[in-house]
This record gives sequence, C-alpha cells and structure tokens, in this order.
Amino acid sequence: MKVGVLAQMTGTQIDTIRYYEREGLLPVAARTEGNYRIYDEVHVERLSFVRYCRSLDMTLDEIRVLLRFKDSPADNCAAVNELLDEHIGHVAERMRDLKQLEKQLKTLRAQCQDAQDAAHCGILTGLSGMARQ
Repeated sequence: MKVGVLAQMTGTQIDTIRYYEREGLLPVAARTEGNYRIYDEVHVERLSFVRYCRSLDMTLDEIRVLLRFKDSPADNCAAVNELLDEHIGHVAERMRDLKQLEKQLKTLRAQCQDAQDAAHCGILTGLSGMARQ
C-alpha cells in the first residue's frame, strides 16, 4: 500500500509517518520501480503500536525502548516494567501540576464574577500582577 492508504488505515498524518520513518520507529519501506514507498501489514501494526503509545503520552525514546523489546521477544521484560513504572510516575507528577494549574485558574476566575469593562476586569488585573512577578 502507498503512504496515503497507510495514513488512512491508521488515522495518521502523512507528515507524521515520514517523521516516524526518519526517527527509526518504522522499518524502511520497500520501493516500487517508480521510487514510491510501499508499506505492508508490518507497518500498519507498528505504526498503530506507536500511535497508541503516543496516546498514552509516552515519549519517542520510551517507544523506541518498547519497540526494541517487541523486536526481541525472547528478552526479559523487566526493563519494560521499569519504563512503565517511571512513566506512571511522570503522569502522576503532571496530574499534580495540572491540579495546581486548575486551582490557580479557579482563583483567577473568582476575581471577576460579573462582566464589566475590561479596565476593571479582575482576571486581567490578576494576570498582569502574576506576569510582573
């Protein structure tokens, strides 16, 4: 299949597929006599795997590690467990940060309960004060 079909089958932008190829996340595609890349089911499976890992907010480096293990099925997967434990920690940290952000935004929102002229907007005043700090 050509890249457009691969893109459609996996819900991936063509530019993203090319990027993943350059990053070594996808195997090199065979080429036709006209120099078009030809993809097969291996590419569909691998790209779907990469996309799902990205949906879990994994970095490309984390995905590379996981792909190395997928490519070496006889290897011990202890490092995969460690990688996921570390990723869970990063997610928990981001959740704490997002909760703090939500709290700040709610505090800011509470500074302007009624619509009024922008010169007296508590939110804009609060943002300006925070920006100066």
